[in-house]
Amino acid sequence: MHRRRILQGAVAAAAAAMVPASTRAMASSAAGSTDYPLAHWTPASTSNYTVSTRPSAYPVQYVILHVTQETFSDTIGIFQSPAKQVSAHYVVRSADGYVAQCVREQNIGWHAGNWDYNTRSVGIEHEGWVDQPTYFTNTLYEQSALLTASVCDRYSIPKDRAHILGHAQVPGTDHTDPGPHWDWVRYIRLVNLFSTG
Repeated sequence: MHRRRILQGAVAAAAAAMVPASTRAMASSAAGSTDYPLAHWTPASTSNYTVSTRPSAYPVQYVILHVTQETFSDTIGIFQSPAKQVSAHYVVRSADGYVAQCVREQNIGWHAGNWDYNTRSVGIEHEGWVDQPTYFTNTLYEQSALLTASVCDRYSIPKDRAHILGHAQVPGTDHTDPGPHWDWVRYIRLVNLFSTG
């Protein structure tokens, strides 16, 4: 076994161990309902996404990162409200890196504001505000990077800035997230470190 593979496994195990036991227990109890084993199933309203059969209907080629501009619980409430017409596949909580899955990856989340990009991406929301970098905790970066590495490995998405995008990079958007305080160099390094592919 290569030394890099051993280090990746150790880092991933250490990062997973940082999740509180109560969170791990809830995530494992819901593992059958999620695409990512460390996520807890917290479904969005069926009015807020499009049912699909990805990757056969559309290839999954991108991960798009967002910042909620809301608290974690308010974001979940928005995704669960049929009137809001918005959802992402995942939401990552700032304080402890807890991951909620709101839309199955086979379905199309309404997160990018661009139908073409929605059909070909997995959307990950991060609790916080673009102008408040204290929300971008070590745990949030690490748990989000573990999630992104998993998504990239499962869909053979290159782990680079051409395929792991910020919402601000989506054509036609008026959003700025994840904003100037998001540490892209650190994030891409973590994604590659946590990769099993």
